Parts: sequence; C-alpha cells; structure tokens
Amino acid sequence: MQSGGALLAECLINLGATRAYGVPGESYLALLDALYDRKGQLNFINCRHEGGASFMAAAEGKLTGQPGICLVTRGPGATNASIGVHTAMQDSVPMLLFVGHVATGMKGREAFQELDYRAVFGSMAKWVVEIHDVERLPELVMRAWKTAISGRPGPVVVALPEDMLADSSDAAPLMTPIKMTRPQPDPTAYAELRAMFGWAKKPLVLFGGADWSHDGRKALQSWAEAADIPVLAAFRYQDQYDNHSFTYVGDAGVGMAPYVKALLCDADLILAIGVRFGENVTDGYTALNVPLPHQKLVHVHASEGELGKIYQPDLAVQADSSTFALGLPAITCGGWEEWRADAMEAYERFLDVPVQPSPVDMGKVTDWLQTALPEDAILTNGAGNFATWSSKFFRYGVKQRLLAPQSGAMGYGVPAAVAASLIHPDRTVVCFAGDGDFQMTGLELATALQIGAKPIILLVNNGIYGTIRAHQERHYPTRVSGTDLRNPDFTALAQAMGCYGEKVEDTSGFPDAFSRAAASDCPAVLELVCSPEALTAHKTLSDIRDD
Repeated sequence: MQSGGALLAECLINLGATRAYGVPGESYLALLDALYDRKGQLNFINCRHEGGASFMAAAEGKLTGQPGICLVTRGPGATNASIGVHTAMQDSVPMLLFVGHVATGMKGREAFQELDYRAVFGSMAKWVVEIHDVERLPELVMRAWKTAISGRPGPVVVALPEDMLADSSDAAPLMTPIKMTRPQPDPTAYAELRAMFGWAKKPLVLFGGADWSHDGRKALQSWAEAADIPVLAAFRYQDQYDNHSFTYVGDAGVGMAPYVKALLCDADLILAIGVRFGENVTDGYTALNVPLPHQKLVHVHASEGELGKIYQPDLAVQADSSTFALGLPAITCGGWEEWRADAMEAYERFLDVPVQPSPVDMGKVTDWLQTALPEDAILTNGAGNFATWSSKFFRYGVKQRLLAPQSGAMGYGVPAAVAASLIHPDRTVVCFAGDGDFQMTGLELATALQIGAKPIILLVNNGIYGTIRAHQERHYPTRVSGTDLRNPDFTALAQAMGCYGEKVEDTSGFPDAFSRAAASDCPAVLELVCSPEALTAHKTLSDIRDD
C-alpha cells in the first residue's frame, strides 16, 4: 500500500520523467512528501513563480520531445501557470501540468481556491482530466502522457484532489515508458508528390514543428539540396534546419520580411511539413487565400486535425515529419535554380544589417556571437523587438537550438534558459531578454543559482516596451502612452541575487564582458545599454514615426 502521491511519483519515474518544475502548495503535500524519498530519480525544481515553472516545463518539452512536468497548487497556482500551458499548446510541445485540487467532498461549493479546471484550461490544452479515484491514477496518467506526445504534441492538465493524493492504494504503477510509432505516410503520396513537382516552376518547402529527429532533418536538407529547392522555416523553428545550407532562405513569422511574403505568394507549389498554419506563418492569412490557396499545397502533419483545418490542401498526408522526410523520392531539378538563387540573394540582403544608432549595436553583437558561440549552443528569447536578433539574424547550425515562444509570451526566455542549462549543463546557453521582458520572470535566476544552472542573459535595455512602441508610432505617431519604462539597476539586481552582473555601455566592450560572464561559473546578466532609436534592424523609431 502506498499513497496516491507516491503512486503518481512512481508512474512518472517509470514513464521517464526525471524532474518537475513548480512552486510548493498545501494541496499536493502528499506528492511533495513522496518526492522526498525519490530525490535523484524525480527532482523537484523549486521555482519562484508558477509562470516561470510552467515556462521551464514547456521549454523542456520543446528541447527533449518528452513531456515537461509542472506541479502547482490549486486556484492562483494554476492560473499563474496558465501562460506556460498556452505557450506549450501554440508551440506544439508536450507538457503535463499537475494541479493540486480541493478535496472531493468540498467540490462545487466555491471552496478556498476552487476552480473548474476543465472550464479554465479547456480551450488551451489538449486534454483536461480530474482524477477522483486513486485506483485509476496509473490509467489516467498513462493516457495524459500519451495524449501529450501523440499527434500534434501539446499540454495536458491533470487535477489532483488532495484527499485522493493522500489515499492509500495497492494499484500497480506504470512500469515502462510508452513506446509509440509515429504515423507513416501512404506510399502513394510520394508518387503524387513527384508528379506535382514535375510541372512546378516555383516550388517552395515550408517546415515547422519541434519534434524532428536528427535523421529527419538531415534527410530533408539532403533532398532539398539535391533538388535545389528553397526552404523556409515556420516562425521560430529555424533551428530544425541548417541555416548555412544554400537552400535555407529565412523564416516566415512575425515581422515577415517582404521577400518572404513574395516567396510564399509567388510559389506555385508549397510543400508544408509539420506546419501549423497560424497567423504568423501566413502574414495574417494573406499569403495564402482562405480556404483555397492559389498555390498548389501539399500539407504533411502528424495530426489529422491540422490537415484542412484552414486551407484545403491538394494533397494531405498524415505522417510524422521525419518519417515523411526519410522517404522523400529523388526529384530532378525542374529548372528552378534561378528561383532558389534569387531567394537566397534576398535572404543575404536581409541579413545585411546597417549600423545601429545605439551605444551597443545588437547587429554587431549578434555577428560576434555567430562566430564565438559553440556549435551546440542553445539560444532562448521571450517576446519583443529585441528577439529579432536571436530569431531572425542568428544563423543556426545543425547542433544549435532556439527556444522561443510561438505564443509571443513575454518572460519565456529566462526560465527557458534556466531549464536548458539544467538539462544540458555542458552547453552554452544564452538568453536574449528585453528590459520589460526580463522583469516578467527575471527572478527565476534565483532558481538557477539554487540548482546550479548557468545561463548567460543578454539584457537589452532600451527603456521601452519596444514592440508596442513600434505599433504605437506606426498608428498613433508621437502619442506615447504606457510604453516607457523606468527600470531598476539590473546589474545591481543580478549581483544581489548572487549572479554575475555587468553593464556594457558600448559595442567594443561586449566581447570581453561576455568572456567574463562565461567564466564566472554562475548565472550571469550582461545589461546592454541600447537606444530606443534602434527599434528594428532596418528602421529606426524616427523612421517608423515619419512613415
């Protein structure tokens, strides 16, 4: 006989979980007690805020392909964690949020911190379940894990009444990880695809998703290079393809470059693999007509729910992205060499950033990082104009990774960097954070210090909410409202937490400062003094206002 908390812990360990992020709460004390006996098997990462904890779990799901685990208490704990659930859903990454719940005998009375979790999370999670009976705990945890990793991966929310966790049971825990085969493509799809490429004059590959295997990525690149076809990444998934390949021509996402929009609009055949056709990848659903694109569309996705959800494809293939890529038939270049070369030239022009009107020039900083960072570095960012440097102007190699939120959630970057540094302590982890973005979750650096994680935070301090100011100046020029920031001394704040902190006031000082931060053997914050004029890479704040 063991408690429900111990049974849950055993199930998670046997499924493959090794850590859980969270903030402790009285509603799941039985589970916390069970973790006391399982240190080294399932470690509890004590975070400073449930939002940070849920971001860490979402980042782990993206980085590893296995569900990131988050533990929070009822009511406020769950609502604080909702931002990570929403991010995991839009990122299509596996995550399990376990919420301590009121005792079953108190339900329906608006008890202390009581919520209806199906109502709260029903529109932002793949599945929401409440486990009333401790005997069913293994069954429902297995289903939650399977749901999170299958089809289009995503978050699952599991409510755990505190009396259920304390109940005793002799139920057997799950004993082994879940082994699942991924959907296989219908062999006839390849023949149809070959025929479509036979008449295409301007074909384009668009890929997305974080669940690619190394072999799948390699197969897609080899195939595209042999056929000389231009390849675009969906928003913030460019780390899934070698950006140094002559076929890689940029990303389709927020702030879409005009040449990318032209590529999508001018293509006569789009092979979309693993793509969720959201607003960002389609430039507000304008690059492809809804529901019938003027381009021929081949859509490959592991979830049948994504096929034909917005656009009617000419060929819909339910298949795992990597499995599909591994089976791609050889395609002879059909005379589109110039089409690909023009796209590459446009991408190279886009990367040619002018000198920034700022004490610290982020263009030059990014160029330096491009050559200085190890081949397996991990970059993270939250949301803001500063994120363009890591999400658009850094070229990712085969082993480098980008953790960035599809949802555009501010505050994601620091917790994601903490999780990445914990999971891969031997790799360099660099977070790009804006001043407003950092203040959302920056105290998670205290978590990093406690657990031995050592991310380097590049804090871009320009004194404004940059993205909102850009929209404000575009639509309501000179009428500044609510977008200025009076900031703390970030260097002193970092030092007060026990981290390395240094202010960088000119571009020339950055390389040495970064070296000192990397050698500090602790979490580090480099406060980069930037001008609000350097609002975007190609347009200043004044340019936007004048336009």
